[in-house]
Amino acid sequence: MHSRSEPAAVPVAPGRLPLLGHLLPLIRDPLAFLSSLPGRGGLVEVRVGPTKAVVVCDPELTHRLLMEDRTFDKGGVFIEKAREFVGDSLGTCPHSLHRRQRRLAQPAFHQGRMPGYAGIMTEHITDAIRSWRPGRVLDIYAEMTGITFKVLMATMFSSSLPAQAGHDRLHEDIVTIFDSAYRRTLTPRSLNRLPTRGNRRYRQAIARVHRNIQAVLADRRADGTDHGDLLSALLAARDDGSETAGRGLSDMEITDNTMMFILAGTETTASALAWALHLVAGHPEVERALHSEVDAVLDGRPATHTDLPHLKLTGRVITETLRLYPPGWIFTRTTTADALLGGHRIPENTTVIYSPYILHRRADLFDAADRFDPDRWLPGRVQPGRRTLVPFGGGSRKCIGDTFAVTEATLALATIASRWTLRHVAGPPVTPAKSAALYPRNLRMRAEVRAEGARTDSTKGWNPDAGD
Repeated sequence: MHSRSEPAAVPVAPGRLPLLGHLLPLIRDPLAFLSSLPGRGGLVEVRVGPTKAVVVCDPELTHRLLMEDRTFDKGGVFIEKAREFVGDSLGTCPHSLHRRQRRLAQPAFHQGRMPGYAGIMTEHITDAIRSWRPGRVLDIYAEMTGITFKVLMATMFSSSLPAQAGHDRLHEDIVTIFDSAYRRTLTPRSLNRLPTRGNRRYRQAIARVHRNIQAVLADRRADGTDHGDLLSALLAARDDGSETAGRGLSDMEITDNTMMFILAGTETTASALAWALHLVAGHPEVERALHSEVDAVLDGRPATHTDLPHLKLTGRVITETLRLYPPGWIFTRTTTADALLGGHRIPENTTVIYSPYILHRRADLFDAADRFDPDRWLPGRVQPGRRTLVPFGGGSRKCIGDTFAVTEATLALATIASRWTLRHVAGPPVTPAKSAALYPRNLRMRAEVRAEGARTDSTKGWNPDAGD
C-alpha cells in the first residue's frame, strides 16, 4: 500500500513470462493483446524480454503525451528501428531537431500545392484501374500499393523517375523494409545483426533506396530547375531563423525525409484504401449509397480535386476506415525527464507506447466500436471528440502528409467506386498483417464493371475497351 503523496505503481499486463515478458502475445496477436489493456487501467506496463514499456490506453493521457513532445520525445524501440532506414527525419528526429525540419518541409505540403498533386493522383489512379478486366480476381493490397507508389514517385520526383526495372526494384525494396520493421522491433539486437538471408535483404534494400534517392538529388542540385514536385520544394526551402537564415536542408536531411515520405506515403495510404474497399464490399447499404454519391458527383468521370467537397460520404468512409484500421497502429516515445502521468510517476528514459487502434476501438468511447458505420461522422452526431481519433498522431508531431494521404485515398475510392464493383472471393480469412502498417492479408476480390459506372464516353475520362 502506498502513501497519498507517493504515485501509484503502473499495473503490469497479465500473462508475463520469465525472460520473455509479453513477447509471445505481441508476436501471435498484438491487436488482441493491446485491446485487452484498457481494462487494466489508463496506463499498463508491458515487457519484451528485459525491456519495460508503459502503454497509454486513455484518450486524455494520450493527448497529453502528444502535446508535451519535449517530455515525451520521439524514441523507444519502434523509433530506434525506424531510424535504421529514415535516420533523423521528421517522423523520427528528436525534439531539438524537429522544429527547423518541419518549418523547412512544410511548404512541400502547402494547401496551394494540393490541386497539382491531386491531378497527378487522378492520372495514376485512372491508369491503374483502366487496366482491370471484368471477372479478374485482384490482390487488392498489391493493387493499391501499386497505385500509391506510382503517385508518390510522380509527386516526389516528377520526371526524375528511374527506369521501369529500377522502379520495380525500388517498390520491392520498400515492401521489404516495411514487412521487416515490426519483426525486427521484437527481435533481440544480436539476432538482427546476424548475416541471415532476411537481415541481408533488409540492409541491401535500405542501401539501394538511399542510393536511388541520392542519385536523383545530385542530378537535381546540378539541374537547379523547379520541377513543381516535393523534391523541388525540399531543395528550395530556406530557413528564416535568426541564426540559420538562408540555410536549407542538407543532403542527408533531404535523403532521410524523402525516404520517410516514400515509405509512409506508399504503404499506409494503400492500407487504408484496401481496408475501405473491403469494408464497403461487406456492407451493401454503404456500397449502394457510395455508388449513388459518385454517380451524382462524377457522372462517369474520374474524381478530381474540385470534387472533394462534394464527396461527403466517400470522405466519411475513409475516416471510418482510419478509425477501425489505422495504418500506423503503434508508436513509441521516450521520457526525457521524470514525469507524472495519470497519477503515476514515469521515470526518465522510459519507453511509452500509444496505439490509435486501442483508442479507436474502445467501447466506452464509440457506440458499437467494432461496427463499420461511416454515418457516425455525420454533422450533428454526438462524438467523443477529436482526441479519440488520432490516425495521424497529434500536436506538433502530427503527420505532415495527412491532407495528402486523405486526398489520395478519397480520390481513389471515389474513382474506383464509379467504375467498378469489387466482390470478395472464397479463400483464407482477411486479417490484419503483423507489419509496420496494418494492411489486410488475403484480400482478394473480383472486379465487376458497374452498369452506372461503365461509361463509354471517352471525353469523360473512361474507355472500357482501352488496353484490350
